[in-house]
Amino acid sequence: MKRCADKKAIYKGNGRKKQAIQYVKSRFHLVKRSWLGHDTLCQWRTVDGLVAVQQRTGEQMRMRTTTLLRVFCPFAFGYFLSYLYRTVNAVIAPNLTQDLGLDPGSLGLLTSTYFLTFALFQLPLGVLLDRFGPRRVEAALLVVAAVGALVFAQADSLSGLLVGRALIGLGVSACLMAAFKAFVLWFPPERLPLANGVQMISGGLGALAATTPVEAALRITDWRGVFLAVSALTLLAAVVLYRVVPEKLEPVDGETLQQQISGVGQVLASPFFWRIAPWAIMAQAAYLSLIGLWAGPWLRDMAGLARMEVARTLMLVAIAMTCGYLTFGLLAERLSRRGVPPMRVAACGMGLFLVVQILLTLPWLAAAVPLWVLFGFCGTACILPYAVLSQGFPRHLAGRVNTGLNVFVFVGAFAAQWVIGVIIGFWPETATGGYHPDGYRAGFGILVVLQILAAGWYLYSKKKG
Repeated sequence: MKRCADKKAIYKGNGRKKQAIQYVKSRFHLVKRSWLGHDTLCQWRTVDGLVAVQQRTGEQMRMRTTTLLRVFCPFAFGYFLSYLYRTVNAVIAPNLTQDLGLDPGSLGLLTSTYFLTFALFQLPLGVLLDRFGPRRVEAALLVVAAVGALVFAQADSLSGLLVGRALIGLGVSACLMAAFKAFVLWFPPERLPLANGVQMISGGLGALAATTPVEAALRITDWRGVFLAVSALTLLAAVVLYRVVPEKLEPVDGETLQQQISGVGQVLASPFFWRIAPWAIMAQAAYLSLIGLWAGPWLRDMAGLARMEVARTLMLVAIAMTCGYLTFGLLAERLSRRGVPPMRVAACGMGLFLVVQILLTLPWLAAAVPLWVLFGFCGTACILPYAVLSQGFPRHLAGRVNTGLNVFVFVGAFAAQWVIGVIIGFWPETATGGYHPDGYRAGFGILVVLQILAAGWYLYSKKKG
């Protein structure tokens, strides 16, 4: 602005400087292209169109703090609770098996039911998000999750627990996808990996809350009391999200409901989608199924850790998860500026994640805790394909792209978590009452093989172009 002013007037003192700037404002119109309040490109144009000067700023300015908090915090709170629900059974599993006499297969089925109802609602969820917006959809579903937690807390049988767990999975099914959809509405494509990574940090904090804090709470109350408290928090989250998040609906270009549903078919028929999706599905299924349940029993039975030590190790895994989401998000964004595709970052991260899983199937029990910490960190790379796929489709399909991937991810997580329990049940219990090590190795090994096949497909299809 000052350069333009220098061309129009030579001023001395504050008075003439003010006059010169006012003259410029009267002759020029500032056009801004903004992301989250950041001015990435400024164009000064004369009213009569004779002058056009482009000025690219070196550093993007921060948006207003209040708007930033209104966009991020409510969605983060919802996803915090979603991840707490998802991983809490890794800590309370001994209580559930003792109170209700659950075998490994029943425990796996109970915990994985969350993933099943979560997955089944993903495709209609994508249509709902694109049609009604993330704020209203997630707020309504969180009420369902609160009811599910209440049912779970009051249940006295496996069937009652299954109903409660199913409602919880349905109720939190929008917590991640609604946030991703909101970020697509608010942020430019190049910022999505970082924005998604920041959102995932809240999930890591939820997983963190489901470890040592839950174990400490179990000394004051039982697992039913824990779920009653979380039910109340979930209802609060629904109210906060509905009242606080600013509305920003994107025009759907007059699409009918039938046209929106056909958009799901457009996503699923894309070769680009199926080039990336299989590896993302297998890696995410392994990450969610193991960290959500079987990591706890593994540390107890394979590493010989006491209950509080298991909770502390899971807390370290959750901290590593939080750091991983931030690290991979920042890394993908920074490297993309240098021409490195985000999918290359994702492939490297998921490759390291696969190596860690292979090591977990080997008898290296002395390195059990570091390996699980690496598991928590490297597994966060699995989230990057969501941003990659979002950038490969028209913006109005963003909700259906993410939920289309998510439905397969959570069906895979449901199957993996349940099948591992069934496989572990093939072996007799050990003398100490734990599950047999060969059962863990067989279950984990199947996941490794599936990921190797999916990674091979990605590399093959990428080479073919």
